Amino acid sequence: MRFVALDFETTGVAAGFPNEPWQLGLVAVEDGRVLAETKWETYFQVDAARPFSPRAPGRWAQMREELAAAPTFQELWPELAERLVGVPLVAHNATTERTVLVKRAPLTPFGPWLDTLEIVRKFWPILKSYKLGDLIRTFGLEGEVQALCPDRTWHDALYDACAGAVLFKYVVGITGLNIDGLRRG
Repeated sequence: MRFVALDFETTGVAAGFPNEPWQLGLVAVEDGRVLAETKWETYFQVDAARPFSPRAPGRWAQMREELAAAPTFQELWPELAERLVGVPLVAHNATTERTVLVKRAPLTPFGPWLDTLEIVRKFWPILKSYKLGDLIRTFGLEGEVQALCPDRTWHDALYDACAGAVLFKYVVGITGLNIDGLRRG
């Protein structure tokens, strides 16, 4: 089993500006192992004068200068395509990640997509919360996520991507789920 878990952090919609990515975290998993060299993250350029939604989570407010100097999505596209095309993609509430990618590279054949939110809801339909952090706590996976991404926390794209990878591996392992039956383009 090989897949790439990903997470975007975005600006949110603010004052007539569209939702744009400012951070992407990726982690590849092969045969149930996250390899340290497969963790990858980047920041995307966001104009210093562009407002963020006041509800946008993450540490973007402390990084405005760094984000203004970051590369654009287009500049990073060759490396992104190499990491994201032709491999199953895993995300928690994958609609968000799919929307960001399709908007910026509309003719690219991303996926198949595997959504941990949908999968967990299917197997555990009566949980109190399906937020990624709550699921990681519910299943006792905090230590594994922290070991993969030390000194980070929620709403950091790399941390959230690692959490998504750990959750997906756990669900596949505990349910015996055949991921070929879940793949959607």
